[in-house]
Amino acid sequence: MKNTIKVERAKKNWTQADLADKIGVSRQAVNSIETGKFVPSTVLALKMAKVFGTPVEIIFQLEKTD
Repeated sequence: MKNTIKVERAKKNWTQADLADKIGVSRQAVNSIETGKFVPSTVLALKMAKVFGTPVEIIFQLEKTD
């Protein structure tokens, strides 16, 4: 699964730590999700969408191999 977390963070001028604080996870968790090493739970994906003010489908997209 690919994501646009880094782009969405840049739009808000947030660091990984800023996003982590807003959604209640560690900065390392945000890094793992952003780099594709970890796929977030539905709840966490929805929390991200909410803080970014965008639909979850904008942040996370399935790849052909998913």
